[in-house]
Amino acid sequence: MFGNNKKKETTNEIDSIKKEEDSIFKRNEKDIKSLIAPGGIDASYTNHLEIASSRTRYARSMVVANLPRMCTFPEFLRGMYTFGDINVSVFINPVSEASSQTDLNRTINELESERIVALDRGDINRERIIAQKRMEAEELRDAIAAGFNKLFDSSIIATIFAYSMDELDRYTELLSNEMSKNLIDIKPAWAIQDEAFRSNLPFSDNILTKSHTFDRRAMSTVFPFFNSEVGHENGIPLGFNKQTGLPILYDNFSSSLNNYNMVIFGKSGAGKSVTIKTITARSAVLMGIESLALDAEGEYGIVAEALGGVNVTLSPNSKTVINLFDIEPEIIKDEITGKERTVLSVENKVEDVTNGLLTMARGSTRSQEVNELTKQIISESVAEEYAALGITNNVESLYERDDKGKIDISQNYLGRTKKQMPTIGSWYKRICRKATENENPDYRFHYSYLVKVMKQYVREYQGQMAYFDGQSTFELLDGVPFINIDISQLEERFARPLAQQIMLSWVWEKYVKKNSEDKTKAAKKRVLVDEAWMLLPYPEAVDFLNTMARRARKRNVSLAVISQKFQDFYEKQEVQAVLTSSDTKLFLAQDKSEIQYLKEVFKLSEGEAGFLITCNRGEGLLKVGGDSAILAIQPTKKEFEFVETNLNKQSQMERAKKEALNSSN
Repeated sequence: MFGNNKKKETTNEIDSIKKEEDSIFKRNEKDIKSLIAPGGIDASYTNHLEIASSRTRYARSMVVANLPRMCTFPEFLRGMYTFGDINVSVFINPVSEASSQTDLNRTINELESERIVALDRGDINRERIIAQKRMEAEELRDAIAAGFNKLFDSSIIATIFAYSMDELDRYTELLSNEMSKNLIDIKPAWAIQDEAFRSNLPFSDNILTKSHTFDRRAMSTVFPFFNSEVGHENGIPLGFNKQTGLPILYDNFSSSLNNYNMVIFGKSGAGKSVTIKTITARSAVLMGIESLALDAEGEYGIVAEALGGVNVTLSPNSKTVINLFDIEPEIIKDEITGKERTVLSVENKVEDVTNGLLTMARGSTRSQEVNELTKQIISESVAEEYAALGITNNVESLYERDDKGKIDISQNYLGRTKKQMPTIGSWYKRICRKATENENPDYRFHYSYLVKVMKQYVREYQGQMAYFDGQSTFELLDGVPFINIDISQLEERFARPLAQQIMLSWVWEKYVKKNSEDKTKAAKKRVLVDEAWMLLPYPEAVDFLNTMARRARKRNVSLAVISQKFQDFYEKQEVQAVLTSSDTKLFLAQDKSEIQYLKEVFKLSEGEAGFLITCNRGEGLLKVGGDSAILAIQPTKKEFEFVETNLNKQSQMERAKKEALNSSN
């Protein structure tokens, strides 16, 4: 008995200890609310809330105050659903048939009374409007009585978030303007921000009383059943939608796009080069799209080899020459007759050459000595170079004539021998002559500056950057699947950006202008500008990039701009046309310092922004027009052999290839 009592005491002690431990654990147990709730919410303001956390967020709840007479699916609330960092709640309460009949009968009687009054006053227009409303109310009442329709009370509440009050006010104005396009009036929940915010939480508890009456057909328009898939019926397999698992087909030249340009932004190592190489290779094989790359890093040569293309290297030691002064005729479509005709625009070419020479004159230091007077001297001298050769806006002036003044037809199958073009060397000699002849003191300094600075670009004087002086040593042929112009061996600080600008102008003459304005005759072409950030410090280069972005679609050409920092493009107003003229935007992994700019411009949600900071290589956010998708690009094993840019992985693939070859032998 004694032993049993001792055993019971021990058991009681263990139970009491367990209960004490349980109470401690229960006391410290965290519920869902404590895990996800912010540090606190200050609801003392009349027009917004402040949410305390590691970084204070501001929230403003808004309610739909007025609606249009007619609603369109799916555009009715699309602008609100896709606005960005926003929560939207739509509360739907069915109205009983009895209440519907009572209310509609009352409305019909009131309308009939107003109609009679308007008729007695002789107000025919008002009487006609009220009669129409009365007829619609009767039709709705009868449809509800027959079970073909139904009424609903609905409240629509939206809460937008921002990290500053200025940003919150701007988002509020943007949302109001966006909704006003569909005649929807949305207003802040003045003095009831707390109630509106709680109503917009996922508890299905609407505290507000502001509601609107919809019938069954109008109610269906509030549902967000619009297609979130990005892609086209035909095109190349671009990758997979990570949200749905479905493949994305993409047609860079789809008629549904406003333009064919694309921009790709991502931090170093995000997979930009692999992505554009994959797009280029698949486009060439599956759609016959011809591409030309301005290769700033020497990465595209292997792609040119794999696709049976051409690889051209521009370096101080190569014999390749690109003549900035090259000019080509272009085929345009007459807007009145619809017929094609060949034209030559010397004025536009003079402007392009002048801008290229201005960039050369400013040099890597971007000298402030170069101004409008310098530009005037350069422009006049360039125009004189063409005039000296008899080149005018007449296309025939581009070609040699025999002694009798007729076109020489003995030289080639086209029946024409093209004249030798002006060069930087011939232009420089003209500048030197004009400098000695000049008597205007305002021009004296600028002539002297040009004579000193531009000498380094002249081959005759062994200039260190003379690879643009002379007649061009090659032509850009049509029908080549991939042309790579490698400028990676040039000095990075200034020579490469200069080469990018001059090559863009030259490619426009030799590659883009060859395409007819008639889309049925024009080839599909793409021009790749890799590491485009190099161009941004040079205003003339940026101006030409903008011009090319705007004019490319007319020639059935897609301009693809690839760069690292979106911030550089965002902060430089002069380059905004590149963004606005690009219907396709692909954002790969971003630095945290960049993401705020993307959120502001493209209204990304917190989830989208967070994904871009943490996503893997080859993953990103694809925006085509107004649609977007989370994209994962997966090159095939064969594609990886020529698209991979990581040196370590390239070495691994080379070793694996050699081992496989040795084992087979």
